[in-house]
Amino acid sequence: MNDETYYRRWLDGDETGLNELMKKYGGPLTLYINGYLHDVHESEDLMIEVFSYLFTKKPRIRNGGLKAYLYQSARHMALRHRRKLRLCFSFDDLNEEPEGEMLIEEVVKTAERNRILHFCMEQLNPHYREALYLTYFENMSYFQAAEVMGKSEKQITNMVYRGKQSLRGLLEREGITNAE
Repeated sequence: MNDETYYRRWLDGDETGLNELMKKYGGPLTLYINGYLHDVHESEDLMIEVFSYLFTKKPRIRNGGLKAYLYQSARHMALRHRRKLRLCFSFDDLNEEPEGEMLIEEVVKTAERNRILHFCMEQLNPHYREALYLTYFENMSYFQAAEVMGKSEKQITNMVYRGKQSLRGLLEREGITNAE
């Protein structure tokens, strides 16, 4: 079942639609917002506000547009909140736990590469960083990322391209030469 079907089910009074959407997007939206706020508790509160806004306003959402709508709302709320706090976008909370069967050496190598990636991402132009995050970490299409960032699809294409070029240079400077 797709996201819009869950949303329509909720609009028709079926609470499982809301539960499924919150299960699917609650964690990723919190992480996305936390990239702006650097405060997981505030991020969780804003994530709940995103869903509250969605379900009180009940906007008409085209097929395939719910994910972009959620992230766009999250971005606007985080930017408003951040203006008050004057914080920067970060990827500090993107580390994932390694699988149990990985060798210790591989875990250490992966952790080091992640640390270097995060360090290099922090040095990127904020627009490049966000475009890369939305397209690679959140698997959004360029069109969806454009909606979230309030840019054109062509601008996102350019930001992703330039961001990848910049990131590749930063990674090579840190000793990672096989960055693709």
